[in-house]
Amino acid sequence: MSSVIHASCDVALASSAPQGVSEHPRLVLVTTILASSLAFVDGSVVNVGLPAIAHSFHATAADLQWTINAYLLPLSALLLLGGAVGDRFGRRRVLIFGVTVFALASAACAAAPSLDFLLLARVIQGVGAAMLLPNSLATLGGAFSGPARGRAIGTWAAAGAIAGAIGPVAGGWLIDVVGWRAIFLLNPPLAAAAVLLAWRFVEHDRNSDRSPLDVTGGFLATLGLGSLAWGLTIGVGPGGWSALAVALMVGGSGLCAAFVIEERRLGDRAMMPLALFASKTFVGLTLLTVLLYGALGGLLVLMPYELIQAGGYSAAAAGAALAPFPLVMALASPISGAVAGRFGARWPLVGGSALVAAGLLLATRIGPDASYWTTVLPPILVIALGMAGAAAPLTTAVLNSVDARHTASASGFNSAAARTGGLVATALLGSVLAASGARLTADFRVAAVSGALVCLAAAASGFALIRRGA
Repeated sequence: MSSVIHASCDVALASSAPQGVSEHPRLVLVTTILASSLAFVDGSVVNVGLPAIAHSFHATAADLQWTINAYLLPLSALLLLGGAVGDRFGRRRVLIFGVTVFALASAACAAAPSLDFLLLARVIQGVGAAMLLPNSLATLGGAFSGPARGRAIGTWAAAGAIAGAIGPVAGGWLIDVVGWRAIFLLNPPLAAAAVLLAWRFVEHDRNSDRSPLDVTGGFLATLGLGSLAWGLTIGVGPGGWSALAVALMVGGSGLCAAFVIEERRLGDRAMMPLALFASKTFVGLTLLTVLLYGALGGLLVLMPYELIQAGGYSAAAAGAALAPFPLVMALASPISGAVAGRFGARWPLVGGSALVAAGLLLATRIGPDASYWTTVLPPILVIALGMAGAAAPLTTAVLNSVDARHTASASGFNSAAARTGGLVATALLGSVLAASGARLTADFRVAAVSGALVCLAAAASGFALIRRGA
């Protein structure tokens, strides 16, 4: 489910790449689908596997939060830097490196003897994903031109939707039959095929640009987001707002402020040029992205957890329960894109966010004895339609909100913002993941209502800041 959400957001990364023509465009397309699927499917499958991981390592709620955020943190913070590294040293080379790192880290996850080892391997997975994802999408965009480019990106997005539907079901079945470690062993064979195809059919490239990389910015962003996520995890957990939690929040805020100062100093050489925020529409789109994808990120963690722990679902059944989401979203997104093309992105973004809020309110009916067809499926369908209404217009609006020289930075930052929203949301879920029985269902419903309010805030930011006809 999370794969197709982020895939729709990441389309802008491919759309903003310089156009070109490859000698083997179809094989390049297959390569990018395989590479991107590593980063997309992994998150969805791990969400379904959280109860099994908790049982295996006797993990606490904070441990489960970090099982997700150890991956999201480097991916969110280093995504822009990963694209810049590809521009500097060659997308093909960095793509192969990122896929290899991701595969090795996946094997380490499968063999993890302890929770600490698993979390370290998840961090390395996130670093690999930050390298492979932007370079995979830039490679896709650069292999086609004209109408063929749009068709290739559409094929890539459709493949992401299929993976989003099949991945959690197949992963859940593996968890039930073999164990949670097997879900990480899905990655190395896909990675090997992606590396082989990239080595053989992706053209060698290297940019002559020798401007310094924004390593300091990447370092500050990672430490800042990590400190904030850690502070939130402790603060909302059983220990409350201890001195350590407050210190982490203050330190994280300071590091993020230092990151902004560094980006201002570097100007257009920064991985996040502050010139982007001169556009009021871009600011509104960023707020909407963080809020909307944050609410969805929290739901994607909690819904399978609630279905398995409170509803008695197997891991495979929980994965199958979410399968309609990516399929509905994939079918409805082209219609939403056409509407936005005719009337502008503002109202589809506002209406889509409000519809997601309605779906989250419907999810408050989910409980231990709830019928799937009358209680679980309706909110999934409503949320999918809402996300379809927002996702396609968001991609186009981001690219149109800044001048041509900043489109790559804007699309990369928007993709990173979507994952940052999920990072923050996961850090706030400690009390729900620590609950059980009737308390778990009650806390799940409170979280769903909170998510609905966040989505309404996203709609309000879109209405107030996104210009008419954007």
